[in-house]
Order: sequence, then C-alpha cells, then structure tokens
Amino acid sequence: MNPFVWSIFLALGGSVASQSIRIVNQGDEALVETLGRYSGKKLKPGLNYTLPFVDKVVYKQTVREKVLDVPPQQCITRDNVSISVDAVVYWRIVDLEKAYYKVEELRSAMVNLVLTQIRAEMGKLELDETFTARADINELLLRELDISTDPWGVKVTRVELRDISPSKAVQDAMELQMTAERQKRADVLTSEGERDSAINSARGRAESAVLDAEASQKAAILDAQGEQKTIVLRAQAHRQEQVLKAQATAEAV
Repeated sequence: MNPFVWSIFLALGGSVASQSIRIVNQGDEALVETLGRYSGKKLKPGLNYTLPFVDKVVYKQTVREKVLDVPPQQCITRDNVSISVDAVVYWRIVDLEKAYYKVEELRSAMVNLVLTQIRAEMGKLELDETFTARADINELLLRELDISTDPWGVKVTRVELRDISPSKAVQDAMELQMTAERQKRADVLTSEGERDSAINSARGRAESAVLDAEASQKAAILDAQGEQKTIVLRAQAHRQEQVLKAQATAEAV
C-alpha cells in the first residue's frame, strides 16, 4: 500500500478512535443521543466508548452537590412592608435525564422557582416574624422546593435565608421605635428606683419611730420601777423607825 494512503488511513483511524473514546471524571455523568434520539445511554465515570458519527454526547454535568446563590429579591410582607431577601440553596442532580429533558436551562429555572417561593412565603408573614422564624422559613422553603424540583431530577438538600433587610424608611422607623422603647424602659427603671427609694426611706422612718417609742416606753417603765422601789424602801425605813421608837419607849418604862 502506498505510504501516503497508509498515513491517511492511520490518521482517519486515529480520528475515529479518538471520537469513540470518552472519559468522564469522577462525580460527573453524561447523556448520549444516538442519531438524535436518547435511548437511555448514559456515560459513567471512567473510560467509555461511543459510536463515531452515530452517538453524540449532548449533556455532561456533575452530580455532586452545588450551591445556588440567589440574588436579593424585593418582597412584601403581610403587613405591607417592603423587604429585600437573598438566599443560598444547596442542591444536586439525582436524575441527569430529567434534568436535561424535563426543563430548559435548569439553573435559571431553579433561580426563578426559588425567588417565587421566597416571595410567596414572605407574603404570609409579618415583618417581625421574618426575623424570629427564620429557621422555620428555611425548613418550609426546603420542603416546598424539594417537591417542586423533583420532576426535574433535582434534590434540594438545604436552604438558608442569608439576609433579610427592610427598606431604609422602615429601618429608620424601627430605629426610632427601638429608641423609644429603650427610653421607656429607662423611665420605668428610674421610676421604680425612685419608688423603692421612697419606700425604703419611709420604712426607715417608721422603724426609727418604732424604736424611739420602744425606747421611751422602756425608759418610762424603768422610771416607774425606780420610783416604786424608792417608795417601798421609804415605807420600810419608816416602819423600822417606828419599831425602834416603840422598843425604846417600852424599855424606858
């Protein structure tokens, strides 16, 4: 065979061989269509073989968990307050066939779905509830998104509301309210302190008066007891004097 023809043959053979060999990295999968039709052929991690000019790799994607960064979204709460909410969604593809054939532009569809679900859930809550019930909202969004994305072959593993920010006007109003509440608490504490001080002063004065009265009473009792003893002693001395006089008179007679 002519060397030139042989070289062309080898080149064609090498090209065909290179087109038939497909290497898929660990954690990835690929879908193959045969003559424009998908018949269930899927390439797994490692070395795979396809038919040149017949098989075509139409979709290659990782099945590892991915992070979807949802941009800030304006929402209206149940009490008509405008807030900005952004989130992070952790998800992975569990069925590559559904992810490619059931939805166009999967990532864009995921973002739109998450934004729609966030607006719906924020609309059910009042402003204060959005701050206090964040963990409950995360669980609810996870459950709803996991159900909604199941037809797309997607598994949502975690949802985290990253930031909830009211508008500037609402923030100013909240700041004024917090200042007023702090001032109110300070006034209450001041009045309670003044009341306790007055009670303590009155209690001190009352206890002092009681002690003074008790002291006066004890002094009066002691004075009375002293006078009584003095009278008794004088009476005893007078009787003794009379007895001595009587004895002296009797002896003289």
